Amino acid sequence: MNILDKIVAHKKIEVANAKALKSINELEQSKNFQRPIRALSASLEKEGGTGIIAEFKRKSPSKGFIKENGNVNEITSAYTVFGAAGLSVLTDEYFFGGSNNDLLEARKNDIPILRKDFMIDEYQIVEAKSLGADVILLIAACLTPAEVKHLAQTASTLGLESILELHAEEELGHVCEEVTMIGINNRDLKTFHVDIERSLRMAKQLPTDKIKIAESGIDKAEDILLFRQNGFKGFLIGEHFMRQSNTGEAFNRFIQSLKPNG
Repeated sequence: MNILDKIVAHKKIEVANAKALKSINELEQSKNFQRPIRALSASLEKEGGTGIIAEFKRKSPSKGFIKENGNVNEITSAYTVFGAAGLSVLTDEYFFGGSNNDLLEARKNDIPILRKDFMIDEYQIVEAKSLGADVILLIAACLTPAEVKHLAQTASTLGLESILELHAEEELGHVCEEVTMIGINNRDLKTFHVDIERSLRMAKQLPTDKIKIAESGIDKAEDILLFRQNGFKGFLIGEHFMRQSNTGEAFNRFIQSLKPNG
């Protein structure tokens, strides 16, 4: 059993426990459920925007803790102030050290937020909206094409956007009309090996009407410029910033390096 299989197996237990603790009706009564949604797609398309989806990530299954006691409010606020197009917040607790509370804290920022988790059930999508998320992630490696379509439709009905995450060419069949954004993860979720060329190899095979997002392994301005030249509008970066002693300042320096005279 590879790491992705272990994560999904554990996630099924988590979801069953969550359903027993709080009903969908209760989730729909939350304050965040009624708030206006902030569109990540519009933020990524914004002229002059950074396109960076800055991630708050405490831990990695392959590398252990990155910033165990990171202050989510402080870090996500810095991301927002210094120009992130959106935020990504890990809510998986067992493997990534995240929590739903991290997302609730991050919601204090007035920019789009992606709930980064392993979505396998409609319940998690309703839960995501109740926590203040604007976008969900659908990982092709742990879903069938039919499941992607169904979960994306569910999200759309709730006003949420979806990012379909791909890792290999054989997953291109998961692309459907219901997802507006496609992320290509340079990290193989089964081996956790990073190959930054993955996004570039697959980009030409993606539909032209989908917003392309490069994920993982991005750690310098040159990477962003190369991806932009290949039609990418979004860049999900987390570990590079989270590993720095001052995450907010590290993000600011990265943003400055993207400017013509940076």
